[in-house]
Amino acid sequence: DYYTLSDRELIQRAFRLAEKAHAGQKRASGEPYVNHCLAVAAILVDFLMPADIIAAGLLHDTVEDTSIKIDDLRRDFGEGVANLVQGVTKLTQLPRVSRGEHQEEALRKQEEDSPKPEDDTAKRNRKRDLAAETLRKTFLAMDSDVRVVLIKLADRLHNMRTLGAFPEAKRRRIAKETLDIFAPLANRLGIWQIKWELEDLGFRYTNPEKYKEIAEQLAERRETREAEIQHISESIFKLLANSGIKVDISGRSKHIYSIYHKMIEKGKSFDLVRDVRGIRLIVPNVAACYAVLGLIHTHWRPIPGEFDDYIAAPKDNFYQSLHTVI
Repeated sequence: DYYTLSDRELIQRAFRLAEKAHAGQKRASGEPYVNHCLAVAAILVDFLMPADIIAAGLLHDTVEDTSIKIDDLRRDFGEGVANLVQGVTKLTQLPRVSRGEHQEEALRKQEEDSPKPEDDTAKRNRKRDLAAETLRKTFLAMDSDVRVVLIKLADRLHNMRTLGAFPEAKRRRIAKETLDIFAPLANRLGIWQIKWELEDLGFRYTNPEKYKEIAEQLAERRETREAEIQHISESIFKLLANSGIKVDISGRSKHIYSIYHKMIEKGKSFDLVRDVRGIRLIVPNVAACYAVLGLIHTHWRPIPGEFDDYIAAPKDNFYQSLHTVI
């Protein structure tokens, strides 16, 4: 219902062209390649993206992987859709982001040709520098159009959801690239839902043993945890309602990669990580934020050393909130 009849007509035309252009092409899993195009479009629809972005999501691989030219898209779909597809193609061709086999071979050769072994710190620094440089190039390649990156993130998210079809070495490489580049990119743009899923999927393939361990511990206590979140949310809502503060409350369990980071950062086991569940309160203004914080700290004991003020000191992606653990 979100899309008009003309929106739907545009999306249907894009699908028909994608289906025709990718005819006969298969994914690593053996399924028709056009299924990937549909999945990318579906992710974008979940975020209520405009029709031109959905169309570009359906067509995002046509210029790179089929005989379709950018001028064909410009003629049939207009400048807007064509520019989006061209922008996604640019991102795909960046170093360490391309999925081509020749790129993987070049990376292996580069490591083999290294004149002397690097210690672990040097390796980490080099990888961090490469990731930062690729991130910088990604922003430059956006052509001042963040919509290009939204499509690329949807593309990467579906690729991560279906990563199991690849050999283990390739799974690990793509997962590491996702953690180094794409999850931080989603974080910079404030797209938390994609960030969390990319991190969990990346962690699943880079550290499968630890991922399974945390996932099983979370699953064992899911019903209890969800009941606790519901109880806490109701208690906070009642407290704030009595104080005349309007609030929208939602609760969730922390995602697996976030819990793992807490365990490493604090040197604690899963049982000793305190904030494995989170409650988010959205209030009308900054003054209400601090008022709510005071009420909560009055009624529940805050854990020392666990408070962060991202209003007084916003994050570099402009995220602002107050974080506390009680």
